[in-house]
Amino acid sequence: MKRCLSVFWLAALLVLAFPFRSPAPLIYTPGEGWTYEPVGGGGAWRKVRAKDQLEVAQQAFDKKDYGLAEKAANRVVKIWPLSDYAPQGDYLLARCYEERRKDEKAFKEYQKLLQKYPKTANYEDVLAREFAICNRFLGGERFKLWGFIPTFPSMDKTVEMYEKLVKNGPYSDVAPQAQMNIGAAREKQRRLFNDKEPYVQAAKAYEVAADRYHDRPKIASEALYKAGLAYQKQAQTAEYDQSTAGQAITTFQEFMTLYPEDSRVTKSEEIIASLRTEQARGNFETAKFYESKRQWRGALIYYNEVLIKDPKSTYAATALQRITAIKKITEPAAK
Repeated sequence: MKRCLSVFWLAALLVLAFPFRSPAPLIYTPGEGWTYEPVGGGGAWRKVRAKDQLEVAQQAFDKKDYGLAEKAANRVVKIWPLSDYAPQGDYLLARCYEERRKDEKAFKEYQKLLQKYPKTANYEDVLAREFAICNRFLGGERFKLWGFIPTFPSMDKTVEMYEKLVKNGPYSDVAPQAQMNIGAAREKQRRLFNDKEPYVQAAKAYEVAADRYHDRPKIASEALYKAGLAYQKQAQTAEYDQSTAGQAITTFQEFMTLYPEDSRVTKSEEIIASLRTEQARGNFETAKFYESKRQWRGALIYYNEVLIKDPKSTYAATALQRITAIKKITEPAAK
């Protein structure tokens, strides 16, 4: 017992004889939580008025001291949420996150800003910054687990972000391209993860753009053409289901009707011809399947579809021969 007391008093004596300061003190403030204060800082950045606190944040941001700017801006938002300085404080906070490559966190903060302060003066600038963040994720930037552990690119999350942006300002300067990029993200999802449906989802996203921005011919024509291409790609992934080929043909026909002077009309005609041939091939293969099972009625239906879809295709002549042969088999039996 005496030995323990001796050790204690010796330690206390050393502390008093050689005082030192904590290199990284953590300060707790009611209503604000824990903050890191560098040695000698003394919390001088804290101000008692929202205006002064915002000035600290802005000056630190201008000096690229994003750590201090983030703390000061966050304090403006938390302590004076109803003040006239809160919107700019929230904007600076999101900017700090963005500058520190915390893109997902920055996007969420921009969303809070637009929801809490829908009449903020820099509304268009915020949408533009959200658009830039979305584009980085579309380009392959990885999402982070718990805000700091890189995971994988996610086109689903990227689409969600674009959708929120478009909802915030459907007729803003960046909204048309954001809607187009939803389609691009779905197409990329197909290439990255080999999902079955994203081409159809992409086509629908492009169709929304074509319909919503019909008064902007450049966007609308591009959207409608890309919708047709997306349906075409989906049709090429299917062996017997050619319904999306029909959607592609309808979409390209609408494109040619609305934009007859577009340079892509010739290409659209070529694609329609190839799609009709593909439809004929699909129906021909289905007819052969029914014929092999001696299901004559089904075989006749699909051989006839070959003639309807593309009477000039290489499959048409053979389909006509098979129809004649099947009728010779079935008609005597019918009599």
